[in-house]
Amino acid sequence: MKFSKWHLFKLFSLAFLFSFSAIFIQTSPSIAAGQFNIGAGIYDITGPAAECGMMGYSMPDQKTEGIQMRLRSRAFVVVDPNNGKRVAFVCAEAGIIPQGVKQGVVKKLLTKYGGLYTDENVAISATHTHSGPGAYSHYALYNLSMLGYDAKHYNTVVDGIYQSIVRAHGNLESGEIRINMGELNDCGWNRSPAAYNNNPASERSQYSSNTDKTMILLRFVSASGADLGAINWFAIHPTSMGNTNKLISGDNKGYASYLFEKAKGTNYAASKTFVAAFAESNAGDVSPNIYWGYPDGVNDYAHMKTIGERQYNRALTLFNNAAVNLNGSVDFRHMHVNMSDQYVSPAYMPGQAYAGNTCTAAIGVSMLAGSTEDGKGIDIPEGITYPYDISLLGQVFPWEFTILPEDQECHQEKPIILPMGRVTPQGIPLTPEILPVQILKIGNLAIIAHPTEITTMAGRRLIETVKSALAGQVDYVVIAALSNAYAGYVATREEYAMQHYEGASTHFGPYTLNAFQEQFAHIATAMKNGYPVTPGPTPRDIANAQILNIPGVIFDDKPLFKSFGSVYSDASASYSRGQTVSVTFWGGHPKNNYQIQNTFLKVEKSTSSGWVAVANDWDPETKYIWKRDGIANSKITIKWDTTGAAPGTYRIRHFGHWKSGWTGAISSYTGTSRTFTVN
Repeated sequence: MKFSKWHLFKLFSLAFLFSFSAIFIQTSPSIAAGQFNIGAGIYDITGPAAECGMMGYSMPDQKTEGIQMRLRSRAFVVVDPNNGKRVAFVCAEAGIIPQGVKQGVVKKLLTKYGGLYTDENVAISATHTHSGPGAYSHYALYNLSMLGYDAKHYNTVVDGIYQSIVRAHGNLESGEIRINMGELNDCGWNRSPAAYNNNPASERSQYSSNTDKTMILLRFVSASGADLGAINWFAIHPTSMGNTNKLISGDNKGYASYLFEKAKGTNYAASKTFVAAFAESNAGDVSPNIYWGYPDGVNDYAHMKTIGERQYNRALTLFNNAAVNLNGSVDFRHMHVNMSDQYVSPAYMPGQAYAGNTCTAAIGVSMLAGSTEDGKGIDIPEGITYPYDISLLGQVFPWEFTILPEDQECHQEKPIILPMGRVTPQGIPLTPEILPVQILKIGNLAIIAHPTEITTMAGRRLIETVKSALAGQVDYVVIAALSNAYAGYVATREEYAMQHYEGASTHFGPYTLNAFQEQFAHIATAMKNGYPVTPGPTPRDIANAQILNIPGVIFDDKPLFKSFGSVYSDASASYSRGQTVSVTFWGGHPKNNYQIQNTFLKVEKSTSSGWVAVANDWDPETKYIWKRDGIANSKITIKWDTTGAAPGTYRIRHFGHWKSGWTGAISSYTGTSRTFTVN
């Protein structure tokens, strides 16, 4: 073959460019420091808006009767573009995340993505709202006050969480995660100060408050500079709405999320939109009722708004001023532990020269008192220690059981009232004992996914344990409480001795925290050294072992000559701004269709281009209220607070479904109010 001078020039030029490119590729990082692939997603998990026991206060007569705000699952996926590892963190507006929910979500993820998302790298945390429907656990104790299990609601929660992760996965793009942190005062107080003050004075002196007032926030920003979402962790109970409330609500954390997302223009129908999660942390002994005392059922909503606004305002300030990027790799460690029989080595028994052991799960007498600051139980005091006068109580549980001497000895100060690990209908204990221990690492942040409600000081100790084990790799450590499963509370050994509500609700005895510290230190050390961990015992899957199932709607009816959606009580012709509009319709039972990713109502304003929706059932200025009328009739009342409304002409529309008693078919219907003006 013959080469001209031009050919030789081109060959030398290409060779030079190739060599230069190779040098550039070898000496340049594959992606700028602090860059990740990030995605956020949100999906509806609201559940049955009528005749379902609420999860949180365990009051049998507290059943859903409508919606104040819809509940959402908010998911964030972070991928390390260098090592390929990924994690998914989910913040779900739910009372708890039962173990069966995590199992159900992971099954769906494995089906869709193979091994991309597993138990090990997916963490699902509950906000712990006490105003959401329950009956979605596979363990009987958590369905007790709801009188059974609701498979439809369980599937709604599982699918909604799964869909939020799918959306976050689909929205992955290059970006950065900025971190910021600051104090938030006047937003929570310690509801068990006597127990907290039993911790060593030398330890308490290290902290300025008996609650954890630090909010840690992550801001997700795309490579193009667009804001994708935010997560913050702050320790406070969503118990602003008391145990007389019957409208579904995300409580103060849900309201804070709503305010943030409204300010950022979130579109709940869109597969990609801004997502703001207000996640739970070490709030086991933290109440939001800081000035006004026990929820009175009258002012709860106003108090909820106050606490929600304070969280939102602090989060927004942290968000706007977040300037420090997370840096480092993405990693995770996960294992299961049998918490009913954990040996605790002396190294994790401070001040004591002997080892400890956890116990078969049991709750103490004072657990029945409830949190007397947020949600009272039966009329007994907190702080009842062993031994006690059993005549204080009658039979309060529907099972017969014997309290074994060895169990009482193990639980020490706790006078056992129910040994959940010994009560085994169908051979299954009332609560789980095989629990997940998980850490997600995003750059130089470690997230402790903890399966309980952990108190302020217990959380501080656990954070220090993990921070010490990961020294040199992380600068920030946060607790994501109520993650992946639920097993009551965790108090410190000193708090446990006082047997307030939190100590009485610590399932596995006085050394529960010590055992968790040892196990989290184990997986943190493995993470630091690059070692795998053994998966531990496999938790039982009891999805198909439910024997007490809550029935669905049998049929819907209406008065003669009325149709579904017809108006029972109409709006007035006009309102002054600030008044509340109220319209009542003949409707169907909301269990027929939860209206997931939809709405039971619309407030519509007349414009030159037609009717435009200005409010839906997730907006806090509306209320969707259900009441049974007779045997099978339903009255649906829709209320709209016009305080923020612009002057104009409006109407209210209701959307629902009714079930035929003859064919069982479920059909949709709509109802429309008269038009009215707001002046």
